[in-house]
Amino acid sequence: MSRIGVLVAIGAGAVASAGGVRILLRRQAAIARLRIGKPLGEESIDADRVWRRQLEGPPIELLLLGDSLAAGLGAQRRKETLGGRLAKGMARRLHRPVRLRTAAVVGSESPDLAAQLDALPDDYAPHVAVIVVGGNDVTHRIPVPASVQHLEEAIGRLRDRGAQVVVGTCPDLGALRPVPQPLRRLISSMSRRLGDAQAEAARRAGAHPVDLRRAVGPMFFDDPEAMFSLDRFHPSPLGYRRTAEALLPAVCRAVASTPQRVPR
Repeated sequence: MSRIGVLVAIGAGAVASAGGVRILLRRQAAIARLRIGKPLGEESIDADRVWRRQLEGPPIELLLLGDSLAAGLGAQRRKETLGGRLAKGMARRLHRPVRLRTAAVVGSESPDLAAQLDALPDDYAPHVAVIVVGGNDVTHRIPVPASVQHLEEAIGRLRDRGAQVVVGTCPDLGALRPVPQPLRRLISSMSRRLGDAQAEAARRAGAHPVDLRRAVGPMFFDDPEAMFSLDRFHPSPLGYRRTAEALLPAVCRAVASTPQRVPR
């Protein structure tokens, strides 16, 4: 997810109402920008490596695609990023080393998934890819049909590489306390609609959806001080831990269903 610098466009475009309402939403977007700022910068920690190298067998290839949540912005150490937590959890459950590759980029939207895939080596064949994207689609008002089309295309390209795919659907942006009401209710509704559409698209394309709104959303609503990082926008190390725990069962099942490959 990116900063809320474009939430004013949501209010102006999604609420066809009197000018006073649009002015109110514009002011609320400005308040949110001031509250959040950029205390975390724009770069996430590099967590790419082979995790649990001492375990036997060739490494499981894990790929992360998507936005700043997938990239781990807000984590303080590489083992606290979403990728690091997933790699450690997979290694522990599957008793194999895991090689993590993070192609996710802070600020990305669903249309950016294609460029993330284009940047991968032609011969790279992950066992499982995890996609987490959608928050920026909401804040930048990308139409839901366009978002899910890009998601389906990315899943198809990954499947062509022989990868199983797990999609963490759009989280509920209503948990963002720095965003005032009624703007927060509006983006909550929009993120829920996108998340539902992503789940349907993932299943159509042969991927495994995980509903992050239901799996971890209540934790972010109930304990925002612990679950969000310094900017109250991106997950904290605990927030990433809970998100990884929600994704891990589907990721491990996906790996188990991947045909065995000859080690390179």
